[in-house]
Amino acid sequence: MPEVFDVAVLGGGSGGYVGAIRAAQLGLRVIVVEEDKVGGTCLHKGCIPTKALLQTAALLDELHGAGRLGVRVDDFSLDHNAASRRKTEVVAQLHRGVEFLLRKHKVETVAARGRLAGPNLVVAGDREIAAEHVIVATGSRPRSLPGLEVDGSAVITSDEALTLDRVPASAVILGAGAIGVEFASLYRSFGAEVTLVEMEDSLVPLEDHEVGAELERQFSARGIRCLAGHRLDIASLQRNEGGIAVTVARPGGPDERLQAELLLVAVGRAPNVEAIGLETTAVQTAVTGVAVDASMRTAQWGISAVGDVTGGFLLAHKAMHEGVVAAETIAGLPTQPVDSERVPRTTYCTPQIGSLGLSERQAQAAGHAVSTGVFPFRGNARALIWGEQGGFCKVVADATTNDVLGVHFIGHEVTELIAGPALGALLEATPFELARAIAPHPTLSEVLGEAALAVSGEAIHL
Repeated sequence: MPEVFDVAVLGGGSGGYVGAIRAAQLGLRVIVVEEDKVGGTCLHKGCIPTKALLQTAALLDELHGAGRLGVRVDDFSLDHNAASRRKTEVVAQLHRGVEFLLRKHKVETVAARGRLAGPNLVVAGDREIAAEHVIVATGSRPRSLPGLEVDGSAVITSDEALTLDRVPASAVILGAGAIGVEFASLYRSFGAEVTLVEMEDSLVPLEDHEVGAELERQFSARGIRCLAGHRLDIASLQRNEGGIAVTVARPGGPDERLQAELLLVAVGRAPNVEAIGLETTAVQTAVTGVAVDASMRTAQWGISAVGDVTGGFLLAHKAMHEGVVAAETIAGLPTQPVDSERVPRTTYCTPQIGSLGLSERQAQAAGHAVSTGVFPFRGNARALIWGEQGGFCKVVADATTNDVLGVHFIGHEVTELIAGPALGALLEATPFELARAIAPHPTLSEVLGEAALAVSGEAIHL
């Protein structure tokens, strides 16, 4: 006989474990089925280990520039093994924390690959679980391109990059989205020669075009070769004693042969919808993943889906909020749907990027009468004190309605600044209100108010 639960969660990643905990808080009996480790891609193969290594990279960058601040550092070097151990320790500590939270809320976990055997039945190893509600939270995996074989050594994805026992002497990185630029930045800080290839005309093409241009400027100054608007010829890829050789081309320009120790493929992620039994239900899927409504419900009554498997922004914090929405919907509570334009986006390369809402061009394409305000960090006292004056804050607003449509940062530690605009978006703040919120001086946070004032041409320090 099947074991009976109120909620069965298929996948223990960010959306899955948070949804499970919230459902348990609401008095439901919950089980999580996870074949690997709870915490998912973000904790074990994505956000956390990558950012741990990027923190090491940031410290190296600071030491290289310490002389500007009057500090003499005569001898320092990267200890890759120590950095890798610290990365592993950070992941392990957070993993233990997630396990503790699940136990604390009396959420049962089963270590097995799960699949649906019907709308209300989950098979996990030799166990059958009957649940009135199922939350599908199976996540995503690195995507490759047709004809491009990932071998884990010469041609790798972000998964393999995190387990390398060395720093490559050189790397070609295909794709300049968040993952690509983070690894480009990391490898360069660690001493590698890096070439970044992006078929769109700008780095980080989903970000505001001015952010992409500033990132390319700063990357180039760091010695990262940026080939935006170039295509990589997959058929030309050859593995050789030095690693790989591959041809790239710019439309209307000459072909170029690149040689590097490895090729890192960072062209996005694919939802994990295969072999989990969706065909036994009425759940609908597309290339982007499982189709859901604003309350995270699928076309099959009793089945919800959250996180990367549903497409959209593939971000852990978005998945977590979706898990809460799914659990509260199951419990019959009124919910606030996750609005993609209120989901902050952060990229931890050097310089960092933090953004929210529409870019200037997206706002124009949506028919808004756009007004923008930009304030550079070179006019910010804290940035100058820090010795990090590159980058800016940009506010995109509707000149007719006075709505804030987007906020975009690029610069030092700006991932810590985007939460303010996210709160502002939730409270429907206008540029005037963003500007009149008093920021402490001297802090980087002052640039938001100045950029908001710049929308109407009233910035004080510009």
